[in-house]
This record gives sequence, C-alpha cells and structure tokens, in this order.
Amino acid sequence: MQLKQAIIIDEKIGMSTGKMMAQACHASLKAYERASETQQNKWSLKGQKKIILSSGDNELQDLLTRAKHNKLPTYLVKDAGHTELEPGTKTALGIGPAEESKIDKITGELELIK
Repeated sequence: MQLKQAIIIDEKIGMSTGKMMAQACHASLKAYERASETQQNKWSLKGQKKIILSSGDNELQDLLTRAKHNKLPTYLVKDAGHTELEPGTKTALGIGPAEESKIDKITGELELIK
C-alpha cells in the first residue's frame, strides 16, 4: 500500500509564491498531525510522498467534505489575515498521509501546480 499526502492550493485568490508556500506547509503539517501514528510512521519511512495541486472557485470546502466522508486526515487552512489576505480566507487543504488510491479518488481531476 502506497501512502501520500496531497496539498491543494486555491491559486485563484492571488497569493504571492511565498504565501502559497507557507500555506502549503501549514496544510501539510496539520494534516500530518491528524493522521494516525501508524500512518505517520509508514509515510515517514517511505519518503513522505506528497503532491501539490491547484484548485479554485471555492473547491477546497467540497474537497474537504469528500475527504472527511472517506475518513482521511485533513486540514483546511484559513488565513489569519496578517499579510496579504482577509482573515478567514481559505487558502490550502492538506489531505493525508493516507492510501494513495483513496486520495486520488478525491483529487484525481486536479492539476499539479507548476
């Protein structure tokens, strides 16, 4: 069983590259913390595979709902509003670490950030 983590960024809200990177880090770490200890250990031993995907048009909430329905560890980042965005702006979603096939069923239509 292959594990991975998906980080989904809402690129359409106009964050700088640095802001996107920070939001991706928040999403990754917090979703990891919500995974079981077994998932954390297996993922860590297998190289911590992760992908960064692009989303927009308020898709993050729908993706979060679908991931939670499938009992995957998740974290939706809502910005504090200290720099570029309004407080509460949904910027990024972390899903996993979890079984790759389960994540792909939710995120398979999204494109990689380039």
